[in-house]
Amino acid sequence: MSISMYQASVPALVRGLTALQAILGKAEAHAAEKQVDPSVFTSARLFPDMLPLTRQIYIATDTAKGCAARLAGVEPPKYDDVETTFDELTARLQKTIDYLKSLDAAQIDGSEEREIVLKMRSGPIEFTGASYLLTFVLPNFYFHVTTAYDILRHNGVELGKLDYLGGR
Repeated sequence: MSISMYQASVPALVRGLTALQAILGKAEAHAAEKQVDPSVFTSARLFPDMLPLTRQIYIATDTAKGCAARLAGVEPPKYDDVETTFDELTARLQKTIDYLKSLDAAQIDGSEEREIVLKMRSGPIEFTGASYLLTFVLPNFYFHVTTAYDILRHNGVELGKLDYLGGR
């Protein structure tokens, strides 16, 4: 059985972002219950040299929308990275989910050999579509989703493995 580029990307990205929405909802409820300023959570880090929760959300959403767009051969939408509240971060996640769902399989399937070039500060990095998805996007995406989960769990939000995995 083979799996298509669309099947390997969009459903997995949507599921991760949807789980992240639910995780943020639990964090917001926890902040209200404990009467903690929500910015304590949104600005929290695991370690001083690591990025805060807001940036983890920015990078996870940027990675997801960039992946789908590049595999589809279209320009990724730009976000301003100004969201700071739970509501704003949840809306950003939903905007990204909606964007991913706006692309259909026909736009992404067959992109295994598409040339993907990322312009990085250190210089361009070239990938095929398959290597971009499997060796760059998915590890990067899950790193930032996991780090967002870990930041909130570390700060007392009651989360478990099923929260991370999302609904079936």
